[in-house]
Amino acid sequence: MTKEIKIALLMAASLFMEILDGTIVTTALPGMAKYFHTDSAAIALLVSVYLITVAVFIPLSGWMANRFGKKKIWIIAVIIFSLSSLSSAFAPNFTFLLIMRIIQGISGALMTPTARLIVLEKTPASQLLKMVSYMIWPALIAPAIAPIVGGFIVTYWSWQWIFLINVPIGLIIVLIGLKLIDADQNQNTAPFDLLGFIEIAFASGLILVGAELASAGRNYWLYALGSIVLGFILSFIVFKHLKKVDNPLFSLASLKITSFRICQTSGSVFWLSVGALPYILTVFLQTVFHLSAVKAGSYVLFIFVGNIGIKPFTNIIIQKLAYKGSLLLSLLMVFLSSIALAFIKIDTLPIWIMFLALVSGVGRSLALTAYSGLTFSEIDPKDRNSANTLNAVTSTLSQGMGIALITVVVTILQIFLQINTSYELGFVFLGLLMIFPALEILFLPKNIGNNTISG
Repeated sequence: MTKEIKIALLMAASLFMEILDGTIVTTALPGMAKYFHTDSAAIALLVSVYLITVAVFIPLSGWMANRFGKKKIWIIAVIIFSLSSLSSAFAPNFTFLLIMRIIQGISGALMTPTARLIVLEKTPASQLLKMVSYMIWPALIAPAIAPIVGGFIVTYWSWQWIFLINVPIGLIIVLIGLKLIDADQNQNTAPFDLLGFIEIAFASGLILVGAELASAGRNYWLYALGSIVLGFILSFIVFKHLKKVDNPLFSLASLKITSFRICQTSGSVFWLSVGALPYILTVFLQTVFHLSAVKAGSYVLFIFVGNIGIKPFTNIIIQKLAYKGSLLLSLLMVFLSSIALAFIKIDTLPIWIMFLALVSGVGRSLALTAYSGLTFSEIDPKDRNSANTLNAVTSTLSQGMGIALITVVVTILQIFLQINTSYELGFVFLGLLMIFPALEILFLPKNIGNNTISG
């Protein structure tokens, strides 16, 4: 195993810790609500505040990595993440725990993009797909095992262990990282774009706050719409600012490159659907079919089985079909499985529902690997910092809005239709979303990104 692969796996371990922490907390919320004598709405802030904080501070990661060194920022971020996890486990009250979750979010926002940058910045184009594949595993495995691990911890131990498991993981990867990762030779002393950071922070925050409000019910929709619209207006102002300022927080030059730009547009739409499907399927099975949470979860688990099961073969498929063919195949799989889920009934064979979930998971995994490899395929190594930061911002926002989007769509449909029909059309809506990315990919050159799969 080469040093580069060891570093990629180490960075993947830190991504695993951050993604797991972002998802596993959900299983412990009822127990934490009882422990702190608070209601479900308040305790849900532990999830939403964390996600919003991550989105707000991600733009800071690129500049800090340039200014202070990628290794130093990653090490400090992992340490702070681990310490805030430890503090969360021993939180004396809910307010203290909420503050620790904000600190976790800040450290996670610095840790995740910096980890990717450590791997990406010096990787030659011919090895890019291979190295990106190591970084994909956490995004596939962590959500799959989070409900199981979280359920086991809450059932047999206590909610505190949800946070305590981060401490040994963090300690081990810091010790390995200190020895394995080379120190940065050159550090950029460019001035900090404070105005740009404030504008991006408010834009990202408003969009995700709007998404959270939209998920809370129709009574909040007006506020949600206002927040999201204001967020997008601010995003346009940010775009103009980053283009004209001498030392922007991150450069937008990568958007001139077709392969990168496509991954921000069609890739974002893809993530809207992908983030929403496990959620709507879980709610549908519980609300319409009246299945228990455990049984509904056993069906949804097959999405993640598909994610992981196809992963050893994704690089081979991409090498055979190229990026264009692989993306079209994966989008077709997500489209067909989403549409087919609209036709399942209470008497549908369980194995058929599991199969559709599996197909959706396979499509998700293949698309995620293909998009990740294609994103930086034509980006010069010196420009990967800015491209990585911009990519992290767009993917975080699109994933955060997925659940809100489908919640609003299904709720609006319920005004006019029966609840089961509303959910069925919700699946159709998620399938139809795949048409836009498919059309964008369809007009790409056949050989796009081939420089990353020739080696």
